[in-house]
Amino acid sequence: MKKIEGNLTAQGQKMGIVASRFNDFIVDRLIGGAEDCFVRHGGNTDDLTLVYVPGAFEIPLVAQQMAESGKYDAVVCLGAVIRGATPHFDMVANESAKGIATASLKSGRPVTNGILTTDSIEQAIERAGTKAGNKGADAMISAIEMVNVMKGL
Repeated sequence: MKKIEGNLTAQGQKMGIVASRFNDFIVDRLIGGAEDCFVRHGGNTDDLTLVYVPGAFEIPLVAQQMAESGKYDAVVCLGAVIRGATPHFDMVANESAKGIATASLKSGRPVTNGILTTDSIEQAIERAGTKAGNKGADAMISAIEMVNVMKGL
């Protein structure tokens, strides 16, 4: 049986990052985690392109454009959707996740979901570099591995 498995080497990879400006005090930490992860795995910061959008709902459109451009091996999506008192949270969380999956499938390139969907600011802080790790780094490591998996197919 032939086994295809991605490695965690980012050397030579070009990554796009799409980040929400909404809840930027959280998203900035996710961006930092993604950048740090990329460099720690052999990537060069000159091979990262960061695009800001207003909120998580706008991320999928830009992610799809970046993925389809052929300029990037993968696109990492970063944002923070924190539950409020209205159903708006559910709509934004669901549609952004669905849009990211669609962008990946349509483009044929890895588009990873690093959008936090939390019930509180405290939960978001925990997932942006404190006791629950950094989900920006997690999304980047998935992108790095998926690029290498795709090369092996």
